[in-house]
Amino acid sequence: QVQLVESGGASVQPGESLRLSCGASGFTLDHGAVGWFRRAPGVELGKGAGVSCLSNDKPAHYRDSVKGRFTISVDSAKNTVYLQMNNLRPEDTATYYCAAGVVCLNTVLLGVRTSWGQGTQVIVSS
Repeated sequence: QVQLVESGGASVQPGESLRLSCGASGFTLDHGAVGWFRRAPGVELGKGAGVSCLSNDKPAHYRDSVKGRFTISVDSAKNTVYLQMNNLRPEDTATYYCAAGVVCLNTVLLGVRTSWGQGTQVIVSS
């Protein structure tokens, strides 16, 4: 079964860090692209925003508001995608989802080949 499972979300204070994980099963992350997306509270399902996208052997893409703070990476040995989030801000509050696809067009993941999971919730508040 092709599946991605997100984890690592938590409630933190502004300025703190989190690392989100996205474990893949039923396929490998060695080829194609992976991306992280987020859906802020009140936003309809399917209307989320691309946060970061990474294609094999190419520089990662990030939305402007997270550049310099977030880092996407893939651990092939663990078949897992990570999103390191530093210096978190209240506007980063959202449910974060990952997906695998064919290629990145900036932060847009094209050719998505995985179903959306439950996501992992990040709350940034003082």
